[in-house]
Amino acid sequence: MSASPDVPRDLHGAGALVTGGAGFIGSHLVEGLLAAGAARVVVVDDLSLGREANLAAVRDRIEFVHADCAAPTALKEACGGRPLDLCFNLAVIPLPHSLEHPRENVERNVAMTTAVCELQRAGGFERLVQFSSSEVYGTARRVPMGEQHPLGAHTPYAAAKAATDLVALSYRATFGLDVVVARPFNAYGERQNDTAYAGLIPIVVRRVLAGEPVIVNGDGEQTRDMTYVGDTVAGTLAVAVAGGSGETYNIGTGTEASVNEMVRELLDALDAPEHPVEHGPPRPGDVRRLLADTARLREATGFVAGTSLEEGLRRTVRWYLSAPAAA
Repeated sequence: MSASPDVPRDLHGAGALVTGGAGFIGSHLVEGLLAAGAARVVVVDDLSLGREANLAAVRDRIEFVHADCAAPTALKEACGGRPLDLCFNLAVIPLPHSLEHPRENVERNVAMTTAVCELQRAGGFERLVQFSSSEVYGTARRVPMGEQHPLGAHTPYAAAKAATDLVALSYRATFGLDVVVARPFNAYGERQNDTAYAGLIPIVVRRVLAGEPVIVNGDGEQTRDMTYVGDTVAGTLAVAVAGGSGETYNIGTGTEASVNEMVRELLDALDAPEHPVEHGPPRPGDVRRLLADTARLREATGFVAGTSLEEGLRRTVRWYLSAPAAA
């Protein structure tokens, strides 16, 4: 599979819009684009979850627009009338929000993606890299989970993400737009959100530092394909350049770890192997097993994730320990 002829085969000199670019993965992606030679990077984020501080290291090299990604006029104005090569759509309302506000979660996620697609239809950029989620698969019916695995959303968030993928691909089918879907498995790493709707890793770090027991939802034997954020970004950029239009690509490691295993690795990295761990009730809609088949990504782009869980967790813990305000 080859890149669209309108998209550079490398990213040197490219222009890119990143919606949700002040968030955890988005801010790392912005840095990755600049490191790959992108000439212009426009970030649009409403800062409901993202933080401008996440972009501090590159703030003087990007155009940042504080705006609602569901607002077509704001997106159009962000581009400044100068068409871009790429858009990476990472704008999202996260999974835990959907357990409290399901209708709002679905409506907002679909609205943001539709607004991005309308910008593309109006000529705002050439190629859309739609950021999906492994949650759209639900728990594994077979492993490893390839892109043809049935969709089986367990939560309104997962259903919304499946819907946004279909919306983006429908614009390709209807209007001939260039759309590729990047479907990451469970990303983790530095700057992962640690306040509202925090993930497992920052919660564990925070509770250990506070001297509180770690709480695991359910029995802890649910598994995830944990992917270090640097690998998630590298895989996404590979998809942007070499992914076939209309295709979907899993981004993961092809290995799985249980929540219990992750907690043990984290406690070791924190030099607190005997820290108390308690088990609470299962989280509503929790997926039991996730394990990526990454053969399509490898065949199309040559990319293979290279960071082990042990190394990735140690890097992540070092970051939290050096930034206590974030933990």
